[in-house]
Amino acid sequence: MTTREDATALVLRMQECFNSRRFDQAADLHTPGFFSHPLGVPGFEAGKRAWRALVARYPGIRVVAQDILVDGDKAAVRSTVEGITAADGDEGPMLFEIFRIDDGRFAEMWGAGSGFPPAAGPEDVVAG
Repeated sequence: MTTREDATALVLRMQECFNSRRFDQAADLHTPGFFSHPLGVPGFEAGKRAWRALVARYPGIRVVAQDILVDGDKAAVRSTVEGITAADGDEGPMLFEIFRIDDGRFAEMWGAGSGFPPAAGPEDVVAG
């Protein structure tokens, strides 16, 4: 079973890799069979492409975990997204992600966002 402390540390390490643009280091935090349900593909390479595309479009983008809830091998994360103006011009966009953790690494991810401008979500940037 994944402890709250281990899951929290893993999420924060991943966000730090994104925020500092150390995408290759983030790959080590994912299992070889990692599957991103929003992107619909196995492996972390598609995730790195999504991250690179987001950073190219929004150079100041950062994610900051607000809540991390852990239950068994799952971690649910609510994060604010800085560096993007929300679609409504108010509070910044939010990311909601659920990760399945296997042996201290991310094995699966489900996610959704709110408040993103049109075609600015991670899966939209990769598709567009």
